[in-house]
Amino acid sequence: MARRRQAVTIKHVAADAGVSLQTVSRVINKEPNVRPEMSLRVQASIDKLGYVPSIAAQRMSGSRSYLILALNDRERTIADWRKREGTDWVDQMLLGGMLTCAEYGYRMIVELVDTHSDHIERELLAAIAALQPDGVILTPPHSQNPLITNLLDEQKISFARIGSLTEGPGFALTMDDERAARMATEHLIGLGHRRIGFIAGSLEYELSAWRVHGWRAAMEEAGLETADLLAEGDFSYASGRNAATRLFDQGMPPTAIIASNDQMALATLETGRERGIDVPRDLSLVSFDDTPIVRFTHPPLTAVVQPIADVVARAVELIIADQAGRDVPDMPVAVPATLVLRSSTAPPRHG
Repeated sequence: MARRRQAVTIKHVAADAGVSLQTVSRVINKEPNVRPEMSLRVQASIDKLGYVPSIAAQRMSGSRSYLILALNDRERTIADWRKREGTDWVDQMLLGGMLTCAEYGYRMIVELVDTHSDHIERELLAAIAALQPDGVILTPPHSQNPLITNLLDEQKISFARIGSLTEGPGFALTMDDERAARMATEHLIGLGHRRIGFIAGSLEYELSAWRVHGWRAAMEEAGLETADLLAEGDFSYASGRNAATRLFDQGMPPTAIIASNDQMALATLETGRERGIDVPRDLSLVSFDDTPIVRFTHPPLTAVVQPIADVVARAVELIIADQAGRDVPDMPVAVPATLVLRSSTAPPRHG
């Protein structure tokens, strides 16, 4: 039976460099109170021995864990994974969070937590005790849950709240959803549309209301009516079909529709196709999210591109800056979305 290769530890590095364990720890943790020549000496031993700093070694100073914990909605995430209908939200969160953490010598760990659980405090405290994170990133709907935000505040853990402007502790970040909805609406108005429907997402998410406000504000500024043009969904495909049906069944159906996520936009596209409604000849369609699938529909969908990776990267930077005692900008921090134009929007047939 082959013997397991002995791992190189911090003790080996200290012995090779002829320094104390504390000095190696300070070099690994990039602390400022290490002389440059000592840092080079320790780094030379690390390179020579092929030492990879472990989380345990990084914790030797007792001040940091170099871990950032990201919490995502368990129920919705698992449901999407099992149906194989998930968006790329988690992928983009990992892209922005993991790469930015790596730049600063941190690690990011993702945990799924059910925000509706009666045991949420116990679950979260258990995760904190096990991981001892330096910071936590909250995504909707966790970011607006006072049980979670108050608990983290009591534990004196730096945390970022994505998609929530509710008063309270933590760094508030948004993707400027109200502006994004306004931008999508103004694009359609510019094409000549006057009856523009809007399919809202779950009101459990603050951003759902922000998007409705952006759509309504753009319509009102253009002197256009919004009565009977708002339909509520919950971000699911089924709710998108129901909402699209309500809009299509009106005496004067909309000539354009904005859906608050890709699943509901796809449902609108299919529901319209079943009724002989052609996109974009009879109906212009805009989606939120811009997950990969909307680029391969027929036609490809015009969509609001949410900068998920960028906003999570910014959240990581804010937490690390706070840990280092550096100044952070005024809240909230807005990372603006963009609108990508594809062939699902066009001028209305009848002006």
